[in-house]
Amino acid sequence: MKQFLITAAGVFAGLLIFMIGVPFVLISMAAAAAGPGPIPSKAVLELDLRDPLTDQSPQSPLAGFTRRGHSAMSIIEGLRRAEKDDRVKGVLVRLPEGGVEPGLADELRLAIRHFRASGKPIIAHSQGLYPSGVVTASYMLGAATDELWMQPGASFQVTGLANEDLFFKRLFDRFGVKADYEQRYQYKNAVNGFLYDNYTPAHREAELSWLGSVYATDIAAAAADRQLDPAALKTSLEAGPYLADEALSRRLIDHVGQVHEAQDALLKKAGTDSQLVDFEDYAHGRAPRERGRGPAIAIIEGEGAIVDGKDQGGNPFRGGSSIYADDISDAFYQAIKAKDVKAIVFRLNSPGGSDTASEEILAAIRAAKAAGKPVVVSMGTYGASGGYWVSSEASAILSEPSTLTGSIGVFGGKFALGSALAKYGVDVRQLGVGSAYAGAFGMGEEFTPQQRAAFSHWMDRIYDNFVARVAQGRKLTPDRVREIARGHVWTGAQAKDLGLVDEIGGFYQAVDRAKALAHVSGEARLKRMSPSGSPFEALQKMMGVSASSARTLAAAAWVFGDPRAQGILDELAQARLRSQGAMVLAPTRVP
Repeated sequence: MKQFLITAAGVFAGLLIFMIGVPFVLISMAAAAAGPGPIPSKAVLELDLRDPLTDQSPQSPLAGFTRRGHSAMSIIEGLRRAEKDDRVKGVLVRLPEGGVEPGLADELRLAIRHFRASGKPIIAHSQGLYPSGVVTASYMLGAATDELWMQPGASFQVTGLANEDLFFKRLFDRFGVKADYEQRYQYKNAVNGFLYDNYTPAHREAELSWLGSVYATDIAAAAADRQLDPAALKTSLEAGPYLADEALSRRLIDHVGQVHEAQDALLKKAGTDSQLVDFEDYAHGRAPRERGRGPAIAIIEGEGAIVDGKDQGGNPFRGGSSIYADDISDAFYQAIKAKDVKAIVFRLNSPGGSDTASEEILAAIRAAKAAGKPVVVSMGTYGASGGYWVSSEASAILSEPSTLTGSIGVFGGKFALGSALAKYGVDVRQLGVGSAYAGAFGMGEEFTPQQRAAFSHWMDRIYDNFVARVAQGRKLTPDRVREIARGHVWTGAQAKDLGLVDEIGGFYQAVDRAKALAHVSGEARLKRMSPSGSPFEALQKMMGVSASSARTLAAAAWVFGDPRAQGILDELAQARLRSQGAMVLAPTRVP
């Protein structure tokens, strides 16, 4: 009877997966693999930056099924393609009401300026700019276009930058919670909110430093693009806020009008019968395949916190928020083995993470260099702490002027909750064998003097390792690294002056640097080697069914004679072949 119930349960689970999971996955894969809708002969692309914006597109094969938003990488690549596409006659950019992450804004500004240099019109429209986030970066993007429009009566509140931090010490004191942390050193302020009730002098200095650098960068860029004096622009902005007509009278914008008026203006320039096309549809459409011959530059992407191990799935519909050391390292070793790959560009957007995971990735970068393949790091908004650890020995480091980088430091510790829990009748007790340090991270009590001494020594060694890697990679003395380290966060512009960054530039400048280091002349293919799973593996992680079973079920749909399923599988097969560089292929459509 038991075996019968187990068998019945298995059959039921299989039917459930087949009836619900397989159609869902097939539809998802069809949406991803099918060719784009037809682009009209005269198209104006509408790029909406009001949607969520990340640095990189999610690696999950099913993430795009529910995700709405853009990545900076898809935008800059889409704009490069649009420059050469005769069907694209112009671009309209819808600006967000709040701020854009500063490093991403720098990257997008470069892409806008490059598109503008092609001679095709690009204009921006704003329904208001408000003091939320780095709003000066949003204004900078609008200023980079040919014309900046604003809706009538909209608010123009670009008056500066402010950042707000929460401090929990008084709350912790009230409930008896002790934040027991060590920092290396005074500028490593990630846990200051737990330790203090206000900014320390070092925390205040560091935060005002990067805020001031980002602000100066945005003002200088906007002034250059609008052909204004930076000091005069700064004075004009800080005298606000304004309404749209006041901003127009001060030459801060170019036109006051509704969005449909801006659209009509672009469509008129594009010519008779021109049409608006969503930029996301265009950017995610099938681009012409590069031939699988000749030198290639491998592109490896990583975004989020750096962690140990492999991506075990989690939610396959969510974009990646972590950099898994095993996966990224494997991608580097695959690039090392690929004979056509002459250099590697590592696109990185990370505020840090595990030191051991960072070291694993750094070892793979060393291996690539030892194999004669230069590695160029291209930093997005963040390349800090563990993000700088992995970058430190690259052949070259490029960052945006507003990238937050450096933060060469370390912190660690625990919360001691014993006193707080005791107030509610909960007593924390601990038993152990061996050294007293075995229980150092128990939550009941603070570190003992002996435990703190051992823990502090361990922190010192991690910090020393970090300093040593930076000194080796950047060709600086350890003493010089210690001067500019201590956990201090720098912007890319500041880091360039300190020798922590080689060049200010974006992704395509990093590609050019990689080509130069590898002595590759002329064009080179960009070969994406970022870690990603198959749709079948995503199904396995989501529903607990094996990837081989998912393939079997999908094949069963084909066997059962559904012509749509057959067409989907055929399209998937061709997509896989194209991704492997197949050249003798003709696209087919799903019936």
